[in-house]
Amino acid sequence: MKIDYFKQKFPHKYKQLLVKFVIVIFFFGVAFRFLFFHSEEISPVLESPLPEKTEASVSVPETPVSTEVVENADQVSRTEKCDIFSGDWIPNPSGPAYTNESCNLIESHQNCMTNGRPDKGYLYWRWSPRDCELPQFDPARFLNIMRNKTWALIGDSIQRNHVQSLLCMLSTVEQAVMVYHDEEYKSRTWHFPTHNLTIAVIWTPFLVEAVIFEDQNGVSSSEVELYLDKLNNKWTDEYQNIDYMIISTGKWFLKSAIYHENDTVLGCHYCPKRNLTELGFNFAYRKALRFVMDYIASSDHKGVIFFRTSTPDHFENGEWFSGGTCDRKAPVKEGEMEMKDLNKILRDIELEEFAKAAEKASRNGVNLKLLDVAPLSLLRPDGHPGPYREFQPFAHDQNAKVQNDCLHWCLPGPIDSWNDIIMEMVLNG
Repeated sequence: MKIDYFKQKFPHKYKQLLVKFVIVIFFFGVAFRFLFFHSEEISPVLESPLPEKTEASVSVPETPVSTEVVENADQVSRTEKCDIFSGDWIPNPSGPAYTNESCNLIESHQNCMTNGRPDKGYLYWRWSPRDCELPQFDPARFLNIMRNKTWALIGDSIQRNHVQSLLCMLSTVEQAVMVYHDEEYKSRTWHFPTHNLTIAVIWTPFLVEAVIFEDQNGVSSSEVELYLDKLNNKWTDEYQNIDYMIISTGKWFLKSAIYHENDTVLGCHYCPKRNLTELGFNFAYRKALRFVMDYIASSDHKGVIFFRTSTPDHFENGEWFSGGTCDRKAPVKEGEMEMKDLNKILRDIELEEFAKAAEKASRNGVNLKLLDVAPLSLLRPDGHPGPYREFQPFAHDQNAKVQNDCLHWCLPGPIDSWNDIIMEMVLNG
């Protein structure tokens, strides 16, 4: 009725509307027919993340983008994003995962809290890479992933320092049981029975054979006899039985030593009372490290091997034997503290020899990784025991002269972040 009324009242407008309606129906039908008959002819390139631009869709000419270039760019981006060794120490209000009271595995020289260190600020920092998020160590997840596995930390006393940190963090979930120790308790083995995980520390500070003449305070009565062509069988005998290992050395090569090869004395480092050629510690370090790396790279080991760079010390105003101290109370920023020349020499040798070995290891299918904790450790001059390597060193005399430890790390302390890094490398490579 309404349509008839509109037609009679406005005949001219009715005809215009009718024509427009017919035109709309016509074009709609043409469009539908075009889409229907051409839908199966759409190029599969449209399914690609980077479809080719056509003249119909682009008004301004663009330089074609190569898919290969973009893929390579993504790889570079991911690599840069996950550089977990480049970053800063940031405040960590939650504090450490354990304390001297919750963990009974901390050796006395690293037990700074028990020994009376008065400041606690060094406990409230964590390592944070600049371009990616580093999850904090998850002991429950680590234990589950490492079920039925064997770990070994092989090297000097910093490895003992590190193994205590790892055990203390894991002890928040399950207590470790010590199942072996050598006579001096320098090499030890622990077992986590619920997860059948074994963790060992193997003390071999040179990785090659050595006869050492010194007391517990590091005072030598004679030069070290160092055999540069003989690996220490403490670790080589167990090598194939270890699923994951961290190998490190370094500082011990700075000691006075006589160098042997092929059952012949080659020379020495700092032996003025001997009529021997001065070869320098760098000669021996490179030779020994190359021998170790070649052994690893040439093996058929099927596990994961981390080579950890040596950590810098923070003695200031002297060395360990000449009154050096480390009294700082906070981390420093990158560039604020220079690595000492001797540490630089060790580091350069480590990086050069690792690079050579890594190439060979890759060809042989050996999983060799670089655990480069030296740069991030350099930024923590506040994390050492200092005078608190001994119990209450100033209890009887506030001005007492005591030996400082500016090489090893307080527990808990900065070394705990190494476990965050290791877990990330194990899980995500």
